[in-house]
Formats: sequence, C-alpha cells, structure tokens
Amino acid sequence: MYIHTGSGRLIQAENIIGIFDMDTSTVSEITKEFLTASQREGRVILTSYELPKSFILTADDMVTLSQLSPPSLSGRVGKHEY
Repeated sequence: MYIHTGSGRLIQAENIIGIFDMDTSTVSEITKEFLTASQREGRVILTSYELPKSFILTADDMVTLSQLSPPSLSGRVGKHEY
C-alpha cells in the first residue's frame, strides 16, 4: 500500500520506519545532526517548498520532508493496516 506524503509523493507503507514531528524532534542535537548529514549525503526528498511539519524515515535510509502533520500522515498509514 502506498501513502501520499504531499505534493504527489508516494511512499510504500511497509517501508516507513517512523514519522517525526519537526517541531519536537529537531530540539535534539542528534536529530539535527542526522538531518544535516542526510541532506549532505543527498538522502533528503522535499515534497514541497513550504515549511515542513514532519519528516518520514524509510527503510532505504531516505528522509522525506512533508508539509503534512504527523497525525495526518499516521492516520493515512493506519487506514491501510490489515
């Protein structure tokens, strides 16, 4: 099953490791360093040029920045569980 993460970007639900809130998770230095390193290594995908509200980490070690809130994204994943 695919989850729409904003602006036409789709991610396979079974590949999602976590959905994180940008406001609360980027308080941690470790998370900031992880996101900076991911961007430097070309592993960050932008779904929009709007301010991101969340980021999604996938099994292929990619980070998708989304303008959608974590509850919106989590709800989309939860609707497709069997």
